[in-house]
Amino acid sequence: MKSTRLSLVLAVTPILFSTHVMAEKGLAYDGAGGVWRTSYGECWTANYRDKEPADLSCFGERQAMAEGDADNDGVVDSRDQCPGTAAGVTVDGKGCALDSDGDGVIDADDDCLNTPRGVEVDSRGCELDKDSDGVVDSKDNCPNTPAGATVTPQGCAVQIVLENIRFELDSDQVSADYTATLDQVAASLKAREDIKSIAVIGHTDSTGSAAYNQRLSERRAAAVADYLAGKGIDSSLFTAKGMGESSPVADNSSAEGRARNRRVELKLD
Repeated sequence: MKSTRLSLVLAVTPILFSTHVMAEKGLAYDGAGGVWRTSYGECWTANYRDKEPADLSCFGERQAMAEGDADNDGVVDSRDQCPGTAAGVTVDGKGCALDSDGDGVIDADDDCLNTPRGVEVDSRGCELDKDSDGVVDSKDNCPNTPAGATVTPQGCAVQIVLENIRFELDSDQVSADYTATLDQVAASLKAREDIKSIAVIGHTDSTGSAAYNQRLSERRAAAVADYLAGKGIDSSLFTAKGMGESSPVADNSSAEGRARNRRVELKLD
């Protein structure tokens, strides 16, 4: 009797053991030693002998393993043409960061989305304003406006203020180190066909007598007008006027204020 019980235990043990291990691995098992396919496409028999996936005795449909997405951008690695995309960046179907306006700056770094096609932009994706007059280049009808200009919405100067313009000591002769500035002004004015008149107005600080400053401002306004006319601008457009120290724009008690008050203004019509 004891011998019979021992034989039964030995007979069922391999089946129980095999079934238990297969259950742990999630294998399909028909109880008759059939070959089944796992979710990874592997083929197994009841006693764990591998077979090739193409083996006709391997039952069940092969299930493809989930593909990896190393940069977690939602595009699997095999289709990702821009691996290593930074976290949080919106990408297109190729896994590359979006540049919605096509300006060469990805949306994540673009401070000026929806820039018109074809315009030149800076590193922030914003259209350039090369003359810094507040009007972007694509809308600027008067490029290269000199610094200190008040412009129209079209970027054309209506007033140019030349602060701290330097003349030779006690003279109306423009200092040599300031002629480059006047040359830029001349170039911008020559490019304008819409100008009908140019009023050149000289101002001084309050150093010296009011009468002296009045005469000096008149001479210096005339000197600037003559210089610009000498650069090819029609001299008939110019009128020169001196305001002396009567129209300060800053406090004459400081060196900085006096420098701002020593100026020549060009008013364009």
